[in-house]
Amino acid sequence: MRAPEFSVIIPVYNGAETVARAIDSVLAQTYPAREVIVIDDGSTDDSAGVVRGYGSTVRYIRTENRGVSAARNSGAAVAEGEWLAYLDADDWYYPQRLEWHARLIERNSDLDFATGDFEYRSEDEQLIGRSMEGTELGRKLLAFAEDGEAVMKEEMFGEFVSRHFGDTHTLSVPKRLFAAVGGYPTEYQVCEDVHFLIRLCAHSRRVGVICRPMAVYRIHGQSATRSAPVRAQRQTVAALMAVKKDIADADRGLRRGVDSALRAARMDLASALLRRGSRTAAIHAVLPLLYSAPGLQSLRDVASVARGLRSPDRATASGTGAE
Repeated sequence: MRAPEFSVIIPVYNGAETVARAIDSVLAQTYPAREVIVIDDGSTDDSAGVVRGYGSTVRYIRTENRGVSAARNSGAAVAEGEWLAYLDADDWYYPQRLEWHARLIERNSDLDFATGDFEYRSEDEQLIGRSMEGTELGRKLLAFAEDGEAVMKEEMFGEFVSRHFGDTHTLSVPKRLFAAVGGYPTEYQVCEDVHFLIRLCAHSRRVGVICRPMAVYRIHGQSATRSAPVRAQRQTVAALMAVKKDIADADRGLRRGVDSALRAARMDLASALLRRGSRTAAIHAVLPLLYSAPGLQSLRDVASVARGLRSPDRATASGTGAE
C-alpha cells in the first residue's frame, strides 16, 4: 500500500492565543502532512492575523460563524489528502502522531479508520490522565497491544461507543468514508464528535489503534460541559437519541453500545440537574429508561436518582429548584 497523505484540518474560533501552538505541532510532525487547513469560523479576534503569518505553509479559509462541526465539514470539502486528521485550536499533536497512523495504515490495508490514545492536561499543562486508561476496553487494548498498536474488530464496537477512548484529534479517516458517513452533525454543540464516531463505526469493520499518547486535550473551564453542564448534557441525550435512529439497521452490538451510552447520558443529566437543584427535572430525565430499556437496571437507575431527590445534600445550595 502506498504511503497515506493527510490533510490536517484545524477549526478555530477566537483562538488567537492558542492556534499557533496547534499549527506548530502539525508542522513539526516526523511524517509531514500534505497540507494544513485552518478554517476560521468567523473569529472576531486576531486569529486571522496569526494564521496568515504562516504564509503559504498553511491554507487559511474564513467562513461565517456556524460552529465547529460546520468548520470541520468545510475543511473536509476542500481537502486534497486521501486521509483527514483534525486538531482543535487549543490542543496539540505529539511529533509522531501522523507517522504512527501512517505506518499502521501501511501495514494494515483493510483498516476503515484509525484512532489512538491521548493525554488530558490542565490549563497549566499538568498531566491529568490518559484517555485509554479511563475505559475498560482501552485498558484491555493497552494490555494486549503489540509494539504500541492494536486492531479493534467489529465485535468490540459496542463497548467502544458505550464509553469511547480517543477523540477528534487522534482520529484519522479516509475522505471517502467521511463523505459516505455524512460528516459531523451541525445541529449539536456537544456530543457532535460521538455522533460522528458512532456513524463511522456503523460503516466500519476494523479500526487501527495507537496505544500511545498521540496528542493533548486541554481541559479548561470555558468548555460547554463545564460552563453549562445541564445544557451540555441535554444536547448529549438529544444527539444520542438521534444517532440511535440513524443506526437502526446496524449491528446489534453497536446498537446496544449506543443504548449504554444513552443510559449514562441520562444519568449524567440527572446528576447535573440535582446539583442545580432541579429536583423534578432530574427524575424526568431518567424516567424514559423505564420504557426505552425496561428491566432491573433501569429500575435501579431511576431508584438511585430518587434516593438523590430525597437527600437535600445532593442538591447544590445555589440551585433554584426549578427548570
